[in-house]
Amino acid sequence: MPIHHAVLSLLSHGPSYGYELKGAFETAVGPQWGPLNIGHLYQILDRLSRDGMVVSQRHAQAVKPDRVVYEITDAGHEELRRWLGEASPRSGGFRDDFFLKVTAAARSGDADTVKTVLSQQRTYLMRELRNLDGLRRKAEDPVVALLLSAATRHVEADLAFVEDADRALLRTPGGLPVAVPKAPAVEGLRSAG
Repeated sequence: MPIHHAVLSLLSHGPSYGYELKGAFETAVGPQWGPLNIGHLYQILDRLSRDGMVVSQRHAQAVKPDRVVYEITDAGHEELRRWLGEASPRSGGFRDDFFLKVTAAARSGDADTVKTVLSQQRTYLMRELRNLDGLRRKAEDPVVALLLSAATRHVEADLAFVEDADRALLRTPGGLPVAVPKAPAVEGLRSAG
């Protein structure tokens, strides 16, 4: 998931170095996002530098290796303003692993397979809601609380889809499609196995 705009946002408050940016990012977005991989962060900083969005300067340290301090450029500020001024489309579109599982289970024509897929996802989502609720209760930063609220709403929407799938495929007469017929074997492939 690209986070280069978040890095630009952090640098818009002043120059910083890798581990300081990592800590600032994790504090800003809270525990729901998870830890930021420092190697990935340095790749992003290299790309931003290459694209002219940030500049860097080495600062010698007595005991440790040189510290590289990054600063946002005018082009970086302009890119940040552009990004903040536009709507955000769904990052993955509607391509979703769970939807593919539902499709595969439904096309199998086997109600037990569909029940298993939906039950596993429902259990996972309920556990995720409990975890988010616990994190939200502990959140002191209102921005982190908002992020956790958004995550909760996404999980609730996913849970609603599980219920829609259950209703459409298992509780509606004729809802479960007939299994997709196997494609005819191509001559030569059958004997190759």
